[in-house]
Amino acid sequence: MSKSKAPWILMGPFLILFVFTMVVPIIIAIVQSFMTVERKGLLGEEGVTSQFAGLDNYIAALTNPNFTASIGRMLLFGVVQVTVMIAAATILALLLESAAAKWPGLFRSAYFLPYGIPGVIATILWSFLYVPGLSPIVDVLGMIGIEVDFLSPGNVLWAIANIVTWTYTGYNMLIIIAQLKSIPGELYEAAKIDGAGPWRIVTSIQLPLIRPALMLTIIFSIIGTLQLFAEPRILKLVSTGITSEYTPNMSAYAYAFQYNDIGMAAAEAVIIAVAAFVLSAIALGLSNRGKKGGRTR
Repeated sequence: MSKSKAPWILMGPFLILFVFTMVVPIIIAIVQSFMTVERKGLLGEEGVTSQFAGLDNYIAALTNPNFTASIGRMLLFGVVQVTVMIAAATILALLLESAAAKWPGLFRSAYFLPYGIPGVIATILWSFLYVPGLSPIVDVLGMIGIEVDFLSPGNVLWAIANIVTWTYTGYNMLIIIAQLKSIPGELYEAAKIDGAGPWRIVTSIQLPLIRPALMLTIIFSIIGTLQLFAEPRILKLVSTGITSEYTPNMSAYAYAFQYNDIGMAAAEAVIIAVAAFVLSAIALGLSNRGKKGGRTR
């Protein structure tokens, strides 16, 4: 066996799995997004045929007020929730990696623990803290004269944001900590010799050098925001503020499995994927521009 073939043989099982679980489904979804299904008879008992629909599915998706509203809702969700979560993860990482931190390993594990709980289970657990009559939080607030309904149409989006933040802050924190640990100790020693205090070290050394980790967490969070599904899907059972098309992913799911319109579902799925790619590219571009600007100053 030649050396040139050895890497491909070793990578072969992964490549085969990747093609059949990622590439092929993506191609099928793109093809289906340009197709429409014609059913003859009341329930399609007289036959089902697929026809080329061109851009009709995409036009229908982008002119669907429920779908466009769900995209706007997730953009608002992302701007607020992602900002709060990344800021919290960064602050926790900096505190746990500071010289004054006590038992950092214990606290790292504690903050990361929520990520190990499946999203469905976490949402069910939090629903008990949201539902009036079951929630001790609602009961305590009621006793002091504050009436709040976490599952009302105006509050349920932020109830979901709270669950997502609680789940993923520790995960993002570990990514940032890994980047902090890669900073050479000589930089800290040189900064201390120059008289830099803790705040100057954070702003002049740590934050600039963890930019790649921050961008990675931001991109992951953007993609996760557009793919939000499990949390609102579970809370839909206890909240009247969540519809079947509350998020873009829920809308695609509804068209695929409730309305039985595979072409429309595929078109919405492609739009979600393109939106995630574009937003991630914009975030990465802004990061690179900021990095170049910082070098020229």
